[in-house]
Amino acid sequence: MNMDVVGSAAAEILTGEPSEVIDRRVLVIGAGQAGLSAAYYLQREGLIAGEDFEVLDANPTPGGAWSHRWDALTFSLVNGVYDLPGSRLPEADPDEPAREVVKRYYGGYEQERGLRVARPWRVTSVERDADQRFLVRAERPDGGVRTYRAGAVISGTGTWDHPYVPWYPGRFDGRQLTTRDFPEPSDFAGQRVLVVGGGISAVEFVLLLHEAGATPIWSTRTPPRWRDIPFDTDWGRAVEESVAERTRAGLRPLSVVAATGLPRTSRFAPLIDDGVLASRGPIGRLVTDGVEFADGSRESVDAIIWATGFRASIGHLAGLGIRERTGGVLMADDDVSVVKAPGLFLVGYGRSASTLGATRAGRRAAKAAADATADAELVEAVG
Repeated sequence: MNMDVVGSAAAEILTGEPSEVIDRRVLVIGAGQAGLSAAYYLQREGLIAGEDFEVLDANPTPGGAWSHRWDALTFSLVNGVYDLPGSRLPEADPDEPAREVVKRYYGGYEQERGLRVARPWRVTSVERDADQRFLVRAERPDGGVRTYRAGAVISGTGTWDHPYVPWYPGRFDGRQLTTRDFPEPSDFAGQRVLVVGGGISAVEFVLLLHEAGATPIWSTRTPPRWRDIPFDTDWGRAVEESVAERTRAGLRPLSVVAATGLPRTSRFAPLIDDGVLASRGPIGRLVTDGVEFADGSRESVDAIIWATGFRASIGHLAGLGIRERTGGVLMADDDVSVVKAPGLFLVGYGRSASTLGATRAGRRAAKAAADATADAELVEAVG
C-alpha cells in the first residue's frame, strides 16, 4: 500500500497536476495542536509517518494559527499554551512574541518525532471514491497538486481561515479588519477605532489600542459578563461539555465566551474600573464615517476591527455533505466522529476547538482512525 512518491511529487510541482494517487492509511489535515496530537497518537498506534499516515499543513512554517499572530501578543499575554502530548513547552521569554515561541516549539516537536509534515499543502477537497475511500486533493501556492487516497481522514483545520463578520445595515467607508488581519497597535496611534466583539481578543485589542495612543470604542451585543472564577482545567472541561451538547445535536458551536464570560484578571480590572473596558452596547447601523449604536448615539471612527469570532474551516469537506440544516455537523458521542461520514474525524471542532481539548481529541481520533482502517490493512496484507 505504501509507495515511494518522491518522483511523483517533483513531477506534480512542475506540471500543476497530480501524476498519481498517493495511498495512505490515514490522512491528517492541519498541523496545529489538534493535528499534531493526532499524529503523535497515530505513531503510538504503530503507524509510520510518511508511509502509513501523512500530515498536510497549509502554512509555510510550523505553529498553526499561532504563526499568524501579531508581535504585540507577547507570551506573557496569552491565556495559555498547552503542552503537546509527550512533551513540555520549554521556558520562554515573557516579552517574546507568542507566535515565535509556538513556532519554535511546534517545529521542534515535528522534527524530534519525525512527523514529516508536508507543507505548504492546502487541502481543497475531500470526496469518496467508488470504494468509499477518501480522495483528498491538495494544492501548493506554486501550482503543485497532489491527490491522496485514504481509509480515514482526521481534519484539524481549526477556525483561523474563516473569520466571521456579522451583517449590519448601512455602509462604513473607512478601514475594516478582522482579528486575522490585525497588524500592530501602533498603526492606529491617534485614531479612533471601533472594536466589535465580546471575547478575549476584543478585550486585548481595546487594551493594546489604548496603550498605543489610539482611542478605542468597544461594542458588544450584550453587556460583558466579567467573572472572578479561576479559568483553570476544571473550568475548561465544563466549557467543553457545554459546547459538546450542541455539536452532538448537530448545532453550530457557540463561542467560548458565550459559555464562560470574561475573566476579570489583574490586568483587566483597573481598565474596567476606569471605564476603558466599558461597552457602548450593540450596533444599530453603520454610517459612512462611523457607527450608530442601538441607543441612537453616534461615533465617528477611522477604523473598525471585527473581533467577532470565527467559524469552523471545513469548506474542504463540502463534497461529503456533512453539514446539517442548522449549519453544524452532527458529531457522535466521542465528539470526534462525524455521524454522516464514517471514517472522517474532526479535531479542533466544537469541544476540542480549545488547546485544552485538542490533545484529548487527537488521541480519540487517532485510535478511532487506526481501528477503522485496521481491517482494510489486514485484507491488503493477506491479498
